Amino acid sequence: MIPLQKVKDIIFKHSKLEQELSTGSVDAKLFAKKSKEYSDLGNIITVAKDYINYEKDKKDLEHILKDKNNDIEMIEMARKDLNEIEQKKQINENRLKIFLLPKDEDDNKNAIVEIRAGTGGLEASLFCSDLYKMYEKVCSKKKWKLDLISISKSEAGGFKEVIFSVSGNDIYSYLKYESGVHRVQRIPETETQGRVHTSAATVAVLPEAEDVDIQIKDSDLRVDVFRAGGPGGQSVNTTDSAVRITHLPSGVVVSQQDEKSQHKNKAKALKILRSRVYESEKRKKDQERSDNRRSQIGTGDRSERIRTYNFPQGRVTDHRINLTLHKLSEFLSGEIHEEMNQELRLKEQNLKLENLG
Repeated sequence: MIPLQKVKDIIFKHSKLEQELSTGSVDAKLFAKKSKEYSDLGNIITVAKDYINYEKDKKDLEHILKDKNNDIEMIEMARKDLNEIEQKKQINENRLKIFLLPKDEDDNKNAIVEIRAGTGGLEASLFCSDLYKMYEKVCSKKKWKLDLISISKSEAGGFKEVIFSVSGNDIYSYLKYESGVHRVQRIPETETQGRVHTSAATVAVLPEAEDVDIQIKDSDLRVDVFRAGGPGGQSVNTTDSAVRITHLPSGVVVSQQDEKSQHKNKAKALKILRSRVYESEKRKKDQERSDNRRSQIGTGDRSERIRTYNFPQGRVTDHRINLTLHKLSEFLSGEIHEEMNQELRLKEQNLKLENLG
């Protein structure tokens, strides 16, 4: 049972926003935000009003059923209507519960994704490259824009690290479930005995922070410039174009040297730094709201093992929801990534519903 006051609050908020938007009293900076909020409430307002009116409608129909002066036809119609509104009430209650679920304020943000080779040496760097290709295909399928920020290649053609940004609609709400340790089990090409090796890569998905999300003062930054170096220490640039930025209050450090321009490297480094500092602050708040963390799938902790990709058996298993798909190649090609993601979202939704009571 949802407290009626929560439903009344929805109706009141919708009415208040309608008045503000129609009279033009909304601050220009807040107009887009309030318009979206009004639109979101508009999707549930009829349901909210029906839910509020349920008790009154029920009493009216019960009164008709008890009145012996009413003819059989009217009583049958009232009984039918009562049955319908009771069924509708249950449907409306479920819809309202989902609407009232705690929302992640970052869900509609773009994301910065960092993939790093973990344990497993050369094989881990190849797997890091496989994961990047998988996300490339997922983004292409969803028509999201992927921009490469930095890349560090290994000798075998894999990646030690790759960082990229993804932009589009509600990116973080989808990609946030990818944060954690991804484990791979397969026979390396160099393995002569046919033994299965296990290696890993870590994925960190950060909501892309904007200036309005977090204020970073110039006085809190130390910027060092240096000469960019290539593999094995060879110089790839004769100017001091590489940039290292340290956020003094948090200790977060970001280095960037992919671009030949110092200005471009600094801009890229600041983009990553802002998101890392924002994520660090977000984690602190999440820790304080420990009840909310219990209603999340995993913790978003990059040290948590979330998924295993088993090549000999052609399967991928997500350990958070105990789901195994025997379609590894389709998963890596981005074809059925959505299937796994839907199950993760559904599970988290159910956990939050339980928490909502």
